[in-house]
Amino acid sequence: MENNESSKNILFISNEQIDIETNEYKKDNEYNRQKIREKVEPWLTAVFQSEHLSLLVGSGLSIALTGNSSIMEIIDFNGDHKQKIKNKADEEAKNMGRGEANIEDYLRVAIELLKGYEIIGFNRKSTSLKNEINDQLKRLLNLIIRYEKEFLDKTNNNAELNYNNKSDENTDQIAERENILLLLEKFLLSFSTRTATRDRLNIFTTNYDRFIEYGLDEAGILTLDRFIGKLKPIMRFHRIDLDYHYNPPGIRGEPRYVEGVVRFTKLHGSIDWKFEGDQIVRMPLPFGENVNEKYFADPFDKVVIYPNSNKAIETAFFPYSELFRDFSTAICRPNSVLVTYGYGFGDSHINRIISDMLTIPSTHLVIISYDLANGRIQNFINKCNEAQLTLLIGNELGNFENLTKYYLPKPAIDRITDREARVLEKRKSMMATNSESKDLQQGETNE
Repeated sequence: MENNESSKNILFISNEQIDIETNEYKKDNEYNRQKIREKVEPWLTAVFQSEHLSLLVGSGLSIALTGNSSIMEIIDFNGDHKQKIKNKADEEAKNMGRGEANIEDYLRVAIELLKGYEIIGFNRKSTSLKNEINDQLKRLLNLIIRYEKEFLDKTNNNAELNYNNKSDENTDQIAERENILLLLEKFLLSFSTRTATRDRLNIFTTNYDRFIEYGLDEAGILTLDRFIGKLKPIMRFHRIDLDYHYNPPGIRGEPRYVEGVVRFTKLHGSIDWKFEGDQIVRMPLPFGENVNEKYFADPFDKVVIYPNSNKAIETAFFPYSELFRDFSTAICRPNSVLVTYGYGFGDSHINRIISDMLTIPSTHLVIISYDLANGRIQNFINKCNEAQLTLLIGNELGNFENLTKYYLPKPAIDRITDREARVLEKRKSMMATNSESKDLQQGETNE
């Protein structure tokens, strides 16, 4: 497919590239979203109802929700290793096509340098560098907590806003708070509300934060995530296929599937996962609340794949071997569709699994992104069969708000909205009938 550098948006559906920058879809710098939707929504509706559906979410979702990408900003080390880390980080960022080095590049190089110091026996240097790395990891984890808190401040109904103050500013605050949460819920519902004859949606994410979990809870979507327990859930790796069912009252026979259930996997771990001996537990870390410093006393104790050059190697060890096996099992089967949102194709291990999926002719890949991730997405799709691709890329199609409002399919079990529409339509019909009746009576009176 053509990569038109002059166009910020790429729409490739049904083996056809559509230029939405033409007069047919754009006038006076405004997109005709209804016309674009007529192309996109029916296609995605059909694709999303495939036998197997998986959603892979990257950092683009967190950035879209918070409006802040500073979590990836450059960090600064001290000491005689400062320049060494910077030079190597810049070199690796350039090789990866990212341009400027970010926090992942710096931490990756620092961790590698630490291993070198430990091997050589530079105890003083290794101790100093390890303390600095711990400080930077704490900063990374605290940034995530801060962004969760800022998000909660926008979305929590109990936020300290003066509802009695009818000023425009206060109204705008309330509208922003409600809008961003509703967008997140609608986004998740568009994927998760599948018909009973289809397999459960699988949601995978490389993010350490918990925005997805919060959105699922607020939308009333049940999750299956390998954790068992209430006060201190423990990760289980048995192969029993657990699910939610119910027995309809007054009906004999097999139980039915509960609607609105998803399988959820955090491929790189989470900020609230922790090793306790040989077990992994999910700690009681409230979303959006201040955290005691003791919780982050030892960042290496947290079950996350911190950035380093051996990510692919780390995924071969517990617990990531099981989590990535879930990913591979979910997508690498016939009639499977994988949708990516906000994933920049910067993880070679994940990319290999997606490539394996596409060797099955009946599989399909939908890439939704705000940009081409400095060419990484373009490099990946150049190796793919166009017939297996759908692309929604750009500042219009990949924008989280536009995507959710105008282009994603309506939730399949959104019966409330349907009923509302029918009631309103019936009301309009009744009002029209009453109006005609009054006109007729008035006419008879005049006669």
